[in-house]
Amino acid sequence: MHAVILAGGKGVRLRPYTTALPKPLVPIGDQHAILEIVLRQLSAAGFTTCTIAIGHLGEIIRAYVGDGSQWGMEVDYSTEESPLGTMGPLLTMRDRLPETFLVMNGDVLTDLDYADMLHRHRDSGAPLTIATYTRKVHIDFGVLTTDASRVVAFTEKPSLDYRVSMGVYGLSRSTLDGYTPGLPLGFDELVLDLLADRRPPYAYEFGGYWLDIGRPDDYDQANAEFTTCKSLLLKGA
Repeated sequence: MHAVILAGGKGVRLRPYTTALPKPLVPIGDQHAILEIVLRQLSAAGFTTCTIAIGHLGEIIRAYVGDGSQWGMEVDYSTEESPLGTMGPLLTMRDRLPETFLVMNGDVLTDLDYADMLHRHRDSGAPLTIATYTRKVHIDFGVLTTDASRVVAFTEKPSLDYRVSMGVYGLSRSTLDGYTPGLPLGFDELVLDLLADRRPPYAYEFGGYWLDIGRPDDYDQANAEFTTCKSLLLKGA
């Protein structure tokens, strides 16, 4: 099984932590970088090869990870010379990708079963599989429903549940057909194109541990929780 880790972003929202380090290498706990945790998880799940898409401070990632042998994997790299969006880097490496593979952001902490997700993607026949997670939002106001300037319903401070993308995907190489290498391609654009073509993605619903480290508050939370979550995140690794 093959995985692609997207690690080319500048991590602007996580500054000042990412001033000197690429976001996937910021430390979690006393011993581990985010990217190390991800690679150990992938190896334990049976992934043998991985491509890391690098850009901003990419040589630091290359020096840290090397060829991946310390985790029992074969790791190679694809360099992003200019920002290509979430899915754009895949176009430049398309010819060396297997027909189905895992794609994930390099700043995700989760105990998601990566192998099961990829197997489910293959079995579904969908062009794209999206790992999804339920978020709950509490509205601090009374919510009105109106029709022709009349209030027809009222809910006091409701809670809304919605599913979000976890930044982990199963993808088929043929899904990238028709897109031009070297041009930006975002996850949003790809999903909207698939919906317009009546080729809906498959949702892999997940209810375990997930934290997207995009902001300083998220990073602080990850460090605060890591002592209790370490055995969960690194089980079998």
